[in-house]
Amino acid sequence: MIRSIVAFTGLMVLGLLLIWGGMHYQILLKKPLVTNTVNLEIKKGDTLDSVIKQLKAQRIAVHAFWFKWFAYRTHVDRMLKVGEYVLPKGATAADILALLAEGKTRRYSITFPEGWSFKQVLQAIKDNPNLQHTLSEQEFSELMSKIGSDREHPEGLFFPDTYYFEKNSTDVELLKRAHDKMQRVIAAEWRNRDRDLPLESPYQALILASIIEKETAAAEERKKIAGVFTRRLKLGMLLQTDPTVIYGMGDGYQGNIRRSDLREPTPYNTYVNKGLPPTPIAMPGKAAIQAALHPADGDDLFFVARGNGRHVFSATYSAHEKFVSQYQR
Repeated sequence: MIRSIVAFTGLMVLGLLLIWGGMHYQILLKKPLVTNTVNLEIKKGDTLDSVIKQLKAQRIAVHAFWFKWFAYRTHVDRMLKVGEYVLPKGATAADILALLAEGKTRRYSITFPEGWSFKQVLQAIKDNPNLQHTLSEQEFSELMSKIGSDREHPEGLFFPDTYYFEKNSTDVELLKRAHDKMQRVIAAEWRNRDRDLPLESPYQALILASIIEKETAAAEERKKIAGVFTRRLKLGMLLQTDPTVIYGMGDGYQGNIRRSDLREPTPYNTYVNKGLPPTPIAMPGKAAIQAALHPADGDDLFFVARGNGRHVFSATYSAHEKFVSQYQR
């Protein structure tokens, strides 16, 4: 009889403990813990213990036992994803664990505008504190090899766009994404190109597109400018485009092109060298690439800037000279 009473009492106590534990567990999981939005950063090699330590350091009073127990039950401990998590105000322990389970890390962005040079791209990457910087002493040849390119010169090989990334993504990873996107875009556009172009490869299309990109920001002018350059290439005329001269001047360009600069025999000076320059001079956008591969028909061989962001076109040198006198001199 006494044994039965003891056994019954033991079961009652165990039942009460289980009920209390379950209620306590549910309360702790569902109790709001985050008083103000905070960031939780999980690094490679972090464990549940280090996560709990970081949470407590930010005054988020998680109950270590129940937090770990639930994490083990849902296998969160096996799939901690490296990155930065935003814990919103009012988040509970259950909310935090759900974020970790889903791997919903915070994403940052960086934008490379059309017409930027590779030098500007590198500076933007260098100035971004959320990227891991590995390129400070790296040669271009090493970089191009790492991103899977057989080109030595990086100019124009990265697609201008906004890229999203997780904290501590490397600069090489980001550049590879931009490079691979440019390869996809130029390959698709090259397949659909006009068939009578004076271009021998997608790379030459990028070169021409980069010049178009630097010559105008006016959408309606791109194909007209492409038409002028295409006709000049077919006729063996010099392209005579200022952006290539400026690129060849490098840091020597201070805002003005002198007559002596137009005679300087750099590889990029299209006033003295026939054909296209050896590499692109900037990052062309998709519209500039499409213009290079689908130039407008016509007879124009010249254009000059009006000073308002637009150009005036002409088919003869005499007409061009009149426009130069009107708008430039």
